[in-house]
Amino acid sequence: MPFNFTADPPDPELFNQHAEEVAQRLNQATSTLNKPTQIRRFYDELVGWQERIDGDDNKFTQYEAFIRMLNAKVAYAKGRKLVDEQFVLWFRECLKTTTSAKALDHFRLHFEAVLGFLKALRG
Repeated sequence: MPFNFTADPPDPELFNQHAEEVAQRLNQATSTLNKPTQIRRFYDELVGWQERIDGDDNKFTQYEAFIRMLNAKVAYAKGRKLVDEQFVLWFRECLKTTTSAKALDHFRLHFEAVLGFLKALRG
């Protein structure tokens, strides 16, 4: 599913139905993959970049290469069998469409919603 984080205002389903669908896919992994602490690490790093950029497109451009490096970190986590292919595909698609400070904010909110739905599914 392609995500559009650049729309302003964002699609309301980005933080609702789309996030719940992602959580359901991530929840189907074996119990050794997509553990909350592992997924939370990626969320926390994304939040760190969002706070550093603070809505400033110039800062986004300045740090974009480092944000894109998250793709390598996700690939590494998959290689270590910490996350599954569904997480990799979702995260990479989201990062690809994160092209501005506003899009980064929307990705972070979408990720937060995914975490909420995932927690509800797992109890």
